[in-house]
Amino acid sequence: MAKKGALEISFGWLFAIIAGAVILFFAIYFSAKLINTQQGTISAQTGKEIGILLDPLETSFESAQTTSITIPAETRIHNSCDASLSDFGKQLIQLDQKNFGKWVVTNVNVSFENKYIFSNSEIQGNQFYIFSKPFNFPFKVADLFYMTSSNDVYCFVDAPNDISTEITDLNQSNLLIENCSGDEIQVCFGNSNCDIYVNYNAGYVEKNGYDMYFAGTGTDTGNALMYAAIFSNSNVYECQLKRLMAREAKIALLYEDKESRELQECEKNLGGSLTELSYSAQHLKNSAELTGIKNQVDLLDYQNTGRMCPLW
Repeated sequence: MAKKGALEISFGWLFAIIAGAVILFFAIYFSAKLINTQQGTISAQTGKEIGILLDPLETSFESAQTTSITIPAETRIHNSCDASLSDFGKQLIQLDQKNFGKWVVTNVNVSFENKYIFSNSEIQGNQFYIFSKPFNFPFKVADLFYMTSSNDVYCFVDAPNDISTEITDLNQSNLLIENCSGDEIQVCFGNSNCDIYVNYNAGYVEKNGYDMYFAGTGTDTGNALMYAAIFSNSNVYECQLKRLMAREAKIALLYEDKESRELQECEKNLGGSLTELSYSAQHLKNSAELTGIKNQVDLLDYQNTGRMCPLW
């Protein structure tokens, strides 16, 4: 006789409870796997869409152009590059997205060989701004893209007139001129006690304890790399610069070949200088060596301008 108050559970019920728990476990497990797989696919597609979005910004014009992208889910964009892959290295983008209050890490990289995106290694938000500028050194090398999150507001203090005008014309809500409230990321040109300090005359940007050098001042060439340094961390900037210089080296040799095939009445006086530029660009170790290459570029540009048959 069973004790009064004891719970009697038949074997059938016990088996049903255990089987139900196992089925529920596997349902949750495979659902999570499916969600992660789908999230990886979505992240890869979004990464490719970002690359496609950059295409209309590629331009031969000197003025900067801007656009924005809005992603429904809270997103982290990881920006990196590899300068050792192929001739021109690769631009790498990885996206993580928040799903049901938790971040889903996909580890899916989308790569591009012909894109140069400058940003911090990780930016987060729903809306992202991208603007571009051509990089001429002295000929057109590539278009540079600068990506920021709407969550990160930059305030430019004591910027030269050409920089202030360009930032104003971009009309990006996260880029301000003067009148900083103190909560923004301050980019200062006159006071080094800021988040980001631009030494415009010496041609370098100091950020997070690192100096990133850019070429020239008051020119589209110099300003293009200056923006790159402002919106990047040092790892992204130095890697992308090496990729740009690898492209520079190849283009210089193409112009050397073009000169050798020109009409007889055209001068053939740039071949040696183009070969030297190609070698220097190919062997650039870091941005601190950019000043020496800039001197070669300035001389080449001067010689090309005075030719009867300019190469570019």
